[in-house]
Amino acid sequence: MILKYDVIVIGGGHAGCEAATASANMGAKTCLVTMDMNKIAQMSCNPAIGGIAKGQIVREIDALGGQMGLVTDATAIQFRMLNRSKGPAVWSPRAQCDRGKFIWKWRSVLDATPNLDIWQDQADELLTESVLDGSPVKTRVVGVKTIWGCELRAKAVIITAGTFLNGLMHIGRKMVPGGRIAEPAVPHFTESITRHGIHSARMKTGTPVRIDKRSVHFEDMERQDGENGYYQFSYMGEPRPLQQLPCWVCYTNEKVHETLRSGLADSPLYNGQIQSIGPRYCPSIETKLVTFPDRPQHLLFLEPEGEDTNEMYLNGFSSSLPMDVQIAALKQIPALRDLKVYRPGYAIEYDFFDPTQLKHSLESKVVCGLFMAGQVNGTTGYEEAGGQGTLAGINAALFAGSVGGDSVATFELKRDEAYIGVLVDDLVTKGVDEPYRMFTSRAEYRILLRQDDADARLTEKAYELGIAKKERYDWWIQKKEGIESIETFCKNYAIKPKVVNGALESIGSTPLVYGCKLEDLVARPELNFEKLYTIVPELKEFVERLPNRKEEIAEAAEIHIKYKGYIERERMVAEKMHRLENIKIKGRFDYPNLMAVSTEARQKLERIQPETLAQASRIPGVSPSDINAMLVLLGR
Repeated sequence: MILKYDVIVIGGGHAGCEAATASANMGAKTCLVTMDMNKIAQMSCNPAIGGIAKGQIVREIDALGGQMGLVTDATAIQFRMLNRSKGPAVWSPRAQCDRGKFIWKWRSVLDATPNLDIWQDQADELLTESVLDGSPVKTRVVGVKTIWGCELRAKAVIITAGTFLNGLMHIGRKMVPGGRIAEPAVPHFTESITRHGIHSARMKTGTPVRIDKRSVHFEDMERQDGENGYYQFSYMGEPRPLQQLPCWVCYTNEKVHETLRSGLADSPLYNGQIQSIGPRYCPSIETKLVTFPDRPQHLLFLEPEGEDTNEMYLNGFSSSLPMDVQIAALKQIPALRDLKVYRPGYAIEYDFFDPTQLKHSLESKVVCGLFMAGQVNGTTGYEEAGGQGTLAGINAALFAGSVGGDSVATFELKRDEAYIGVLVDDLVTKGVDEPYRMFTSRAEYRILLRQDDADARLTEKAYELGIAKKERYDWWIQKKEGIESIETFCKNYAIKPKVVNGALESIGSTPLVYGCKLEDLVARPELNFEKLYTIVPELKEFVERLPNRKEEIAEAAEIHIKYKGYIERERMVAEKMHRLENIKIKGRFDYPNLMAVSTEARQKLERIQPETLAQASRIPGVSPSDINAMLVLLGR
């Protein structure tokens, strides 16, 4: 049987779901291929969305018309804004979600998306044909073949297979093929891709034990409640409908460590069983013991999996040690002395593909019309996957719509436009030697990439593309007008302090001054809207008249006023870098014979083939002197 589409998406995880809905919402006839329709957008590891820098990515997905933020708001059972003790450039939203409801909410989104079909099957072979039009790319994708013999034909294919490609799970010395616990691996699909010259390698990740909460002594743990404020991931999201639940904190101890060390000889990480590299910033508990041997304890978070389940997730205890060692060690923690588990932690190895063989559109440089997103590009995390999936879905739809035309349109994000832009640029420029995780420190323009202004950066772009619908656009315009109105009010409102006991009125130790504008007070670090409401009740009245989401709009306006100078300065720095972004160098240099630059630079430039001089400047091993030499050769 042959089925024909514009775009085929392989894999129903977070990257696949965002890619499929993005493509379909742009009008491309799309098919999502997944092995299990009942595990759409499965949270394979922790049941949470967001976190440091990750929360910003979710806001960006939402601003682009994606779904992760809306699904999270509908299924959240705890919400927190992280990094509130620091500046707003690094504030990051995070939510615990009901794992089961998250899946079914995503399933309902997919079922309601026009132009989108779901096919339950397993991809077995990438179908390609030779390109005979003189293009430098000699192969193009035409579809996939499944294990049941169905041929799905399309102009573009997006691979978002997660950890399933030749997946191999480890618990102690026991190894079982699989892409996730109790789910089969995909054994042949990698080979059908690499035969075309696409390079693959192996990575490793892991997940912790799942605990029966009925066996936990919560009186011996520290309770950690969420926030009940106005924050949502999506500006269009409704107030959280589910019951809000606490998380719990406990620590390992020396007895736990002693038990864990007794099993290191059987640890796949240290007996040679696992050769691939795991995530540096989410290490297993055994890696923590070896890396930090003098640390007397390690922090653990016990997190609920949902409203209606006894299953809990032990964050911080990822492990692939033998199951009896894991359980014996955990029972040394007072709160877990009567521990019962649903299953132990395990590690998994899987195939990924070299992301430097991708364009910034996430299309392959080797196979025309082939796009990749998520863990197959060497990343880790639901949010990183969702961001890539959104970008790949947009570009696959653009590609499918322009097949047969003179040029292929692409949608790309710069480093000063989105964390997604930083993520993709890091992948395709620098590559990966360990699972890539996004942090705010990876972005040089953090003040421009705040969580509160994602829609200001991206929604109008998405609306022009057609992925963000009019409802989303109208919400943004309302928010934009609200922010601008507050800024105008603060700019024009003159302060008229009273004389109190012979002195001018003050806020705390800050005296008010005749003739200054309200925006001057907002800009002071010790003042904020809450404090100013008491002195300038007209400001509070003005904010209260806003039609929707008044707290969020007021906070965005306050941040913009307070950090206006920093924002403008960082924008100037970004504009300078844009000059290098505008200098196209693809195909203009014969790198092996470019003796004006270093040998390492020649090798890296030849392998990666950067599109612009700015991209070349970010390649490890290419020095500023190499860039200057290239500028001279270009006549600059």
